[in-house]
Amino acid sequence: MRKAGLLAGVVLAGVLGAAAARAEDGKAAMAAAGEGVFNANCHACHSADPSKNTFGPSLVGVVGRKAGSQPRFKYSKALEDSGLTWTEDNLRLWIADNTALVPQTRMRHVAIADKAQQDYLIAYLNSLK
Repeated sequence: MRKAGLLAGVVLAGVLGAAAARAEDGKAAMAAAGEGVFNANCHACHSADPSKNTFGPSLVGVVGRKAGSQPRFKYSKALEDSGLTWTEDNLRLWIADNTALVPQTRMRHVAIADKAQQDYLIAYLNSLK
């Protein structure tokens, strides 16, 4: 009986470990797809280098950061005063239509309406730590 319980525990640990590995693989795949979305839509103005702002601020660490707070970048007053924190929900709204979320923002971009592309991009932004 003890052997059966031990064996069941080992099998369960293996199954859980495999599921966790698949989940991590899924996150990595989402982030990789998001890097493509980033390169096609964001990279012209934003950096994935924490020490480098370009026309727009670096997006490293953006998830969870207060909007308009990246050092060494001059934001619009509208974004600085928005009170937003870049949660995944707020990023999704921004990605879909930034001027609807923060009227009078200076940022111009092509809106990404496709939910899958939004998911990929947010996964990529989450990976930029």
